[in-house]
Amino acid sequence: MDDRTYTADAEPGDTVTVAGWVHEIRDLGGIAFLVLRDTTGKIQVKFEKDEMDDDLVETGLDVHRESVLAVTGAVEEEERAPTGVEVVPESVEVVAEADPELPLDPTGKVDAELPTRLDNRTLDLRKPEVKAIFEIRAEVLRSVREQFRDLDCTEINTPKIVATGTEGGTELFPITYFGREAFMNQSPQLFKQLMVGSGLERVFEIGPIFRAEEHNTPRHLNEATSIDFESAFYDHTEAMDACELVVRAAYEGVAENCQAELETLGLAETFEVPEESFPRLSYEEAIERINATGELDEQLVWGDDLSTAAEHALGEAVGQHYFITDWPSEIKPFYIKDHDDDPQLSTGFDMMHPSMELVSGGQREHRYEQLVAGFEQQGLDPDQFEYYTKMFRYGMPPHAGWGLGGERLVMTMLGLENIREAVLFPRDRQRLSP
Repeated sequence: MDDRTYTADAEPGDTVTVAGWVHEIRDLGGIAFLVLRDTTGKIQVKFEKDEMDDDLVETGLDVHRESVLAVTGAVEEEERAPTGVEVVPESVEVVAEADPELPLDPTGKVDAELPTRLDNRTLDLRKPEVKAIFEIRAEVLRSVREQFRDLDCTEINTPKIVATGTEGGTELFPITYFGREAFMNQSPQLFKQLMVGSGLERVFEIGPIFRAEEHNTPRHLNEATSIDFESAFYDHTEAMDACELVVRAAYEGVAENCQAELETLGLAETFEVPEESFPRLSYEEAIERINATGELDEQLVWGDDLSTAAEHALGEAVGQHYFITDWPSEIKPFYIKDHDDDPQLSTGFDMMHPSMELVSGGQREHRYEQLVAGFEQQGLDPDQFEYYTKMFRYGMPPHAGWGLGGERLVMTMLGLENIREAVLFPRDRQRLSP
């Protein structure tokens, strides 16, 4: 509609055509009001029945909620209207009529369970609170892209169909690829490493990853969005510096550009950009601090991974984003480089929100012989990864990087109870449609 005016732009004295969804109809007898909603907000349309053509009144008031209308008329000031103005209609066109029975209430007056909402995501996003989440998610992605460019990164796109997985044969989704077995990629890890050896040097990617994990928790997905970074001539400490910049940039972008959405979610007064540097605790320090909380049934020992309960105990003690560094080599992937002075310690790190892990990263092993040895130590066949390992024989610089869970970043930023709230169409163990 070339002549369409958004509801937020309608000013008293204008004659406008507004178009959107029927949010509400209030019939008070001789006068009735229709509230029309578009992407910018709502506007009241006033029907004075005795002074208007019967067909016009019938067209405007006999439609069902969530039908799409186009209304043309004069904008008048009205203090009692929700936005201080209302439209007196000259014409009403029913663009698309909605069924009288809706699977959920987009006004939010009647709550719906999350499965019902996800089954009807189009209707669900008509609720301002849900729409606000995805406006914020979009701003997060815009902000991190801008920060990556400030770091002189080149954006890349890597294959999502691969011959073998990043961490071998576990947690892989197999597919048939022209009569051969292939898999959905778990991570762009190997490809982004190859790119830093190509001359691009510093790269980032934002794209889907696939994990066949049999989790059914509020923080796990089988298809997720990974925000990945890799840089040549970086060590693990410099990679952590870049990680901190990117996470802070996401918060800054939301604080600067999403105040209306934060208000809709009731977060405008409490939303804070992390100002302080993120503490960096060694794995050994983390174990000691977790044990000191007394929150776990059993004390952690060297080599244990951190359970959800352990993460929560440490997160509550730290109280902000933080890093865990110097993980035991044996529990980090083959491509993570060990410390030169202590092969029992890796350069791997995790970046944590107080409630969960957001980032996994580290310096990579760039020396061919040590890389192949790492495969063998973890029971992987280096020959299956020849496309990757052979490039390390042709001059691979030292490099480091990380992967950040996009949905987890939004989830923790907004305090969402379930990660599926931050995904348009989640994929988990039960959900393959819509």
